[in-house]
Amino acid sequence: MEPYQNEKLTSSERALDLLSHMTLCEKVGQLNQRLYGFSCYERQGSEVRLTQKFIDEAQRYGGMGVLYGLYRADPWSKRDYETGIPSSLARKAYNTVQRCVLEHSRLKIPVLMSSECPHGHQALDGYLLPVNLCAGAAWNPKLLREAYAVCARQLHEMGVDLALLSVLDVLRDPRWGRSEECYSEDPYLSAQLAEAAVTGCQENGVTAVAKHFCAQGECKGGVNASAASIGPRELREIHLPGAAACCRVGVGGIMAAYNEIDGLPCHGNPALLRGILREEFGFNGVVMADGTAVDRLDTLTGDNVKSGALSLHAGVDISLWDNGFSTLEEAVQKEYVSEQELNEAVLRVLNIKFERGLFEHPYLDEDVPPESFSYELYPQSLELARQGIVLLKNENNLLPLSNVKQMRVAVIGPNADDIYAQIGDYSPPVCPEKVLTVRQGLERLGGARLDVQYARGCGIYDGTNQELDEAAALAAQSDVIVLVVGGSSSRFAGTRFDKNGAALVDGPLQMDCGEGVDCSDLRLCGRQEELFTRILAVGKPVVTVLIGGRPYAVPEIAEHSSAFLTAFYPGPMGGQAVAELLLGFTEPGGRLPVSMPRSSGQLPVYYNSRASYHAMGYHDLPDTPLFTFGDGLSYTKFVCANVHLSHEAASAASLKKHPVQLKFTIQNTGVRAGWTVPSLYIHGLSGSVVRRKKELRAFDKRFLKAGETAAFTLELAYDDLAVWDAAMRFTVELGCVQLVLEDGGKNLWRGELQVLA
Repeated sequence: MEPYQNEKLTSSERALDLLSHMTLCEKVGQLNQRLYGFSCYERQGSEVRLTQKFIDEAQRYGGMGVLYGLYRADPWSKRDYETGIPSSLARKAYNTVQRCVLEHSRLKIPVLMSSECPHGHQALDGYLLPVNLCAGAAWNPKLLREAYAVCARQLHEMGVDLALLSVLDVLRDPRWGRSEECYSEDPYLSAQLAEAAVTGCQENGVTAVAKHFCAQGECKGGVNASAASIGPRELREIHLPGAAACCRVGVGGIMAAYNEIDGLPCHGNPALLRGILREEFGFNGVVMADGTAVDRLDTLTGDNVKSGALSLHAGVDISLWDNGFSTLEEAVQKEYVSEQELNEAVLRVLNIKFERGLFEHPYLDEDVPPESFSYELYPQSLELARQGIVLLKNENNLLPLSNVKQMRVAVIGPNADDIYAQIGDYSPPVCPEKVLTVRQGLERLGGARLDVQYARGCGIYDGTNQELDEAAALAAQSDVIVLVVGGSSSRFAGTRFDKNGAALVDGPLQMDCGEGVDCSDLRLCGRQEELFTRILAVGKPVVTVLIGGRPYAVPEIAEHSSAFLTAFYPGPMGGQAVAELLLGFTEPGGRLPVSMPRSSGQLPVYYNSRASYHAMGYHDLPDTPLFTFGDGLSYTKFVCANVHLSHEAASAASLKKHPVQLKFTIQNTGVRAGWTVPSLYIHGLSGSVVRRKKELRAFDKRFLKAGETAAFTLELAYDDLAVWDAAMRFTVELGCVQLVLEDGGKNLWRGELQVLA
């Protein structure tokens, strides 16, 4: 028995021994993830047969390192319930792939399976969550951790080793089509949620690959994969905290981002991937390339072999759909990169395989029936949707619609009854009987007291005069109108795709958001504003529900709606969540994770801009956003009292051992239960660099019954008060720090902390 076959040795010892037996070609094969897994099989009924292309790949490299997306299903992959792999066939398909790889591997090295899980498993029968922006609006890391635990249990059951989680992007320009993949415009909230998602995943047997690293959300003009023209301080303050948080909890993988930072592509940036990620953050997992990104370095190198070498040298360990990494054998022979660097990457891949027990247990038990990951058995997806809906206006307490015995409700709008406009990008086909739209939710929950009638009015882009007339006529006959407008990232209405799966905008398109679909204008698409004007003209109360993947600029709609709420793609059960909130079965608990502009020309409007001298604003717009980060209303009222700051002055040294504590109580003084989300912000009043106007540093979320009082403690430690100073040192500077406690945009308390020598 060779040492690598000895289970008593550590994973690293076994990997090192196995490496010594491998040829250069076999090593290169372990770093390649060239194939689209969904194209590696053909399904006929209950039979899954591998393609010759897959078999040839396994034979070429004497095995295979990683296979992407075996279970992926969506219009790009062209896999659905007729052609794809449902959960009932997952174990059989997995074993078929693994058996083929092992048969062609001289050293019997199993393959790793990677799969998309940006908001749930992108597979047939996949358990789906609301998109990240909705999860960000829920402000509940504990709940998100529980939700990803469910996702991971399903992934693990299907043999997935690496889950690709979109948790690192910070939203700085809402014109970006991938806004929905971000948790927030704020680095602290984003980092808390990224840590929760990774932890929930890895606690349940699946290695998380956190993406994208780094600063992809800083895209110029909101254009996907464009350059991030920022300096090192902006990079560290805004875009690195999420990755640092994931590394602290031991994330197993990081995916590099498409963009460049100050002229250096992330995939060719050793200072980023080796210096910051490995040396500073202590990351010891694998770095995966984004799709075809290694080949994009050809514009830098002019030579695909050199591109593969550059990316490996920079710190990428595993490729994705590119050709550059397949040339690494040639790159080593030409001395573009050393075999030692190749070996380091191979060891990381092998180490994961040993840690996951794949050498001893390469197959899944096909006799075990698949578990049903239904939304009834696992309500975390629904609860995220409930807590992620943000109520922003409620004129004359129109909502909830719970005190009326009989009511005629007109449900109108392109997103009122379209499930694929509710679940976001990176979503698989769903079974209609397992999901609920807003229309269906109101019909189901309204009972006999609600007479619910529906008219589309118009689509996201299309619509006829007849549809507008029908909607206006229905509105005139109703007591209240629920108007559901917004956007869509649905790939299911006809879309052409790039080779990396991004939507191409030069073909048929019914999306206004999603990967590849960036917008220059944040107004609602098509005839939606015209629809609102027609509906408003009938003179009945209008409740506007804004469903989309980004914040929109809708000042007129917000002003003239009687009630206004936003629900960033709330997922498969989002229709039930919206209906419950409108009818008063649940309480509003969401807070905006991103500011909403009045106009696209006002961007950027993120709340944490630097407090530079007061520049002259636009003459035709107020200086403030339409709604700002943290805004959100309740159906009840809260009072904050008994505020006590443990120290009004503290030394920088003492903060390392003794955080400053802010203690207070909040009482629900209303007649309904409700959510309170007290949030602590800081603002340095002096220092060596210009500080930000506000910076979130702590928050809590509680559900209080009517009349209930709860005690809270929020802490500020050294790192919470530290800045990257003029010399780029992370340190606490002396001076006065303003403290602000808020909830839902309402000021609860203000104070100051003096930082002394």
